[in-house]
Amino acid sequence: MNRSSQPPVPRVTRSAGGRLTEPAERLDSVPGPYGKQRRKQTDSALAQDLSQMSMSGQDTLNNSPSASAVKSSSRGGLASVARLVKLGRCKNVVVVAGAGVSTASGIPDFRTPGTGLYANLEKYNIPYPEAIFNIDYFSNDPQPFFSLAKALYPGSHHPNYIHYFIRMLHHKGLLLRVYTQNIDGLEKLCGIPDDKLVEAHGSFATAACHLCYTAYPAEEAKQAIMNDKVPICTFCAATVKPDIVFFGEDLPQKYFLNTQDFPKADLLIIMGTSLQIEPFASLVNTVRSTVPRLLLNRNAVGPFEKVPLRRADHMELGDLEETVRRFAEMLGWNDDIEELMRSQETLSLPTLISSPLSVDQTSCQSRGAPAGTETSRSRAGGQRGASSGSEETDSETDSKSSASSSQST
Repeated sequence: MNRSSQPPVPRVTRSAGGRLTEPAERLDSVPGPYGKQRRKQTDSALAQDLSQMSMSGQDTLNNSPSASAVKSSSRGGLASVARLVKLGRCKNVVVVAGAGVSTASGIPDFRTPGTGLYANLEKYNIPYPEAIFNIDYFSNDPQPFFSLAKALYPGSHHPNYIHYFIRMLHHKGLLLRVYTQNIDGLEKLCGIPDDKLVEAHGSFATAACHLCYTAYPAEEAKQAIMNDKVPICTFCAATVKPDIVFFGEDLPQKYFLNTQDFPKADLLIIMGTSLQIEPFASLVNTVRSTVPRLLLNRNAVGPFEKVPLRRADHMELGDLEETVRRFAEMLGWNDDIEELMRSQETLSLPTLISSPLSVDQTSCQSRGAPAGTETSRSRAGGQRGASSGSEETDSETDSKSSASSSQST
């Protein structure tokens, strides 16, 4: 495919240094994406609701920047955000998801010391851990990545409670978009439709030549990799790889939906991510300053490491699946989610067994870095569409669970 036919898009490259540090507070004084001046909404109903909520631990935060003080600020955070949702204040929820979302499914993240994939790459004899996802290193020696890819390919893992919580946000009509760093495809498998999903770092669902971008049958690429062979492009004889964005590549076109979504969001939920590498990390700073940001994570990251927290910021630290379950119980959604999980697993189990990469081969080319990494690369033809199977499953599951999910949000 000719790259020159691709519509012009902004080119966002990964920063090797610090984050892109434009704070959210400054966004209120600059023109918005449509040229209109944004203004602070301190008198909005949402801000009034936030001002009435308990700011547990705030006095402690003002007196001490210790880790325990930061953690104490999370108390009441789930209840405060749950109250906003139940009051109908949050109708355009954006979710930012990282590798921690999938660890409950048995997929290790990349950065956890000792257990993360980056901590177990010595056997591949690479100069530094991230090199395994560096496009230049891949061009010279693809075998280390293919060796790791055998362990990363989808098919043996199932979506967990956290994925279905995000799906329930969609079912309740509240999900504007979910931006995931993960390449495991579990968001699609749990039934989140493609138009609600931005796989910012792509997936194994499609494959193409890394040099000329000619599409290659994903199942053939998988079979070659699983048999320790290198898939070769039939057009230019270069190496084929799954459509995953490596370091040194541009982010896919669909990623740029963020310029529309984040200014529109009225709640941002950040979960299971280290927010360490640009440009993905700075997305959380592009919502309006009055918009609640809820961090559900093992550790404070990004802007949530600052003391004191921004007034509209909340966080809950600890085991992510347990935290999300408590959040769902506060919202009255737990029974609905469990029923959704049962019905969805029944529908998708045969597909998982027979065809782990069961997505339409004509779907959009999306390339993304592995969960926990941010990289960049645009592909000709843009983002491929969702599998028809995911959309059918979404419709069937919603109709089956409508009775059990009639509780008002």
